[in-house]
Amino acid sequence: MPDGPAESDGSTRHAKDYSPELCTVLLMRHDFAWSYGQPYIGNYTPPDCEFNRVVLNFSVVSHGRQYDRLALMYFGNTEVSQPTVPPGISWIYLKDMTEYMYFWKSPQKIIFDLGNLINEKYTGIFNTTLTAIFYKADVDADQGRPSDLIIPISARRSAKNEVSHFTLPAENATNTIILPRNVRRAVFSVSANGQTAGEEFWWANVLQSTVDTFNETAGPYPGYSPFREVQVLIDGQLAGVQWPFPVIFTGGVVPSLHRPIVGIHAFDLREHQIDITPFLPILCDGNPHTFTIRVAGIDDSSGSGHLTETVNDSWYVTGKIFLWLDEDTSSITTGSAPVILEDPPTIAISHKVTTSANGTNETLTYETAVWRHLRISTPLLKTQHTSSPATWIQELRYRNSGGLTAFGYDQVNDLVISGNDLALSDLPGQSDKGDQDKVYYQASYTYPLFANSTFSISSQGNLSIWAYVRQGKSYVVRGASVFATGLEAFPATRGKISLLETSKEGEGHFQQSGDGIESSGWGSSKQVFWFGIQGQYGDKEEELYFRDVEAVNGTVVRDVRRLGGQDFQPTLTSEDNGSQVSDPTGDQVEAQRSTVFARIARPVSLKRSNWSP
Repeated sequence: MPDGPAESDGSTRHAKDYSPELCTVLLMRHDFAWSYGQPYIGNYTPPDCEFNRVVLNFSVVSHGRQYDRLALMYFGNTEVSQPTVPPGISWIYLKDMTEYMYFWKSPQKIIFDLGNLINEKYTGIFNTTLTAIFYKADVDADQGRPSDLIIPISARRSAKNEVSHFTLPAENATNTIILPRNVRRAVFSVSANGQTAGEEFWWANVLQSTVDTFNETAGPYPGYSPFREVQVLIDGQLAGVQWPFPVIFTGGVVPSLHRPIVGIHAFDLREHQIDITPFLPILCDGNPHTFTIRVAGIDDSSGSGHLTETVNDSWYVTGKIFLWLDEDTSSITTGSAPVILEDPPTIAISHKVTTSANGTNETLTYETAVWRHLRISTPLLKTQHTSSPATWIQELRYRNSGGLTAFGYDQVNDLVISGNDLALSDLPGQSDKGDQDKVYYQASYTYPLFANSTFSISSQGNLSIWAYVRQGKSYVVRGASVFATGLEAFPATRGKISLLETSKEGEGHFQQSGDGIESSGWGSSKQVFWFGIQGQYGDKEEELYFRDVEAVNGTVVRDVRRLGGQDFQPTLTSEDNGSQVSDPTGDQVEAQRSTVFARIARPVSLKRSNWSP
């Protein structure tokens, strides 16, 4: 990340003795008031400076009352960023956007959508400034160069000055595309997130056969199970899947859970990448091909569970195809059609309902487990310079233990999602020692989540919510990732494997008057974040960044940070007991990291004692 100010009055450049040399371009300055269906429309012109890195700076000020919003940024028909907007006074969001170099090098139409409303209750206008920071980095991180071409898979509404996401299940998220014939590598990225009450908290949904269990008390629950799979299809054939990260937005579950420490990925909805290189022998034939995005749940209405082709309203989805081209424009990529080894996922589900003395349904417990293995391979991919096999492999596991008590008003979910994605190729110069020597991209991930909440409404309509939430993420990436991994600032000799581990937990209470005007709450949360680097598997891991932060009722009471294993900021004094947080020793560094592993590896089991404050 470059160091220095982002000018907001157009294109400018820092003094020549500044290192690295930056230039900035103002992309947008706009006030979003009553703005649903009224995105900002602007134009981008590349700066007159040399650059190979681009960072986006999104700065917002808001006075008044608001709640969290979803923002969408497009270059024409292509979605390039999906930040969220938290309620608050001011904040700055920075993001590496170098993967979109194809767009940054030429003029673009900008569409920035931030739906907001103003009324007697919600009074905050979002005053926004969007700036792009350009600079030239001299670090050889060996992360691969950005793609030569990016093709959107979207609703393509730019000509109408509208955003281009598909809304599922209402729309058919399909584009028909003719690819260039000289493609040597292709990656499909998918952006998908659930919206509205039926799908924002999809991980807390119930089995379809039990949606009406509490009709007489708490009301019906959204169904299609607490499992979701985002599917990418090429000409109707499954090309890859994403099992979404369960993002909890800044107003989610209980609003006071998120001040000021927000949920993992709440500010940065990450995209999942699927290598479709094995399909190139058929995609480069000069003919049109269909690309489809679909979101599936589980339907057990007939007894056994099976994947659906629909879910509740709504999911916002878009896709992009990143293409790397051979230098010779007359070169034609050929080879053998891909062999798809795809068995239906293994699904195991169960549920149990208990009733009170008068026969009213009182509790519901349910279990959901899914396993999937997918392998897509072409035995021969011939490009301008190479002739080799290409393979895409995914193996994923999912488990969710859920329970509803108190006639449907209290809920607990204990889930974990894990996966391993591999892109393999026999590149020239590689030895034949098994798959690990052929890997040019790998992502291994684990997403645990434990959420326990209680909900009540008084006879006067007053609302009361309490929740305890613990969430983690473990993410390991090596090889040619499309998106930034965090290693871009470090030379390749330092290592090639990106390691990220984080865990956040918090407890919050919120109450609101029946008329919705008065509200109050309290909350506490803490998060541990560890980021490191590794040369190859089995090598010693090196810490690059560490942070351990805790907040109570909106005030940070502990904040310990390390950069490269060294403390780089004075620690805060705890407001709870006045004790000074000391600089950690080497053993304490490892102990703190082990704590993160423990939280991620051993989610809390279902116990009734965890269901109440």
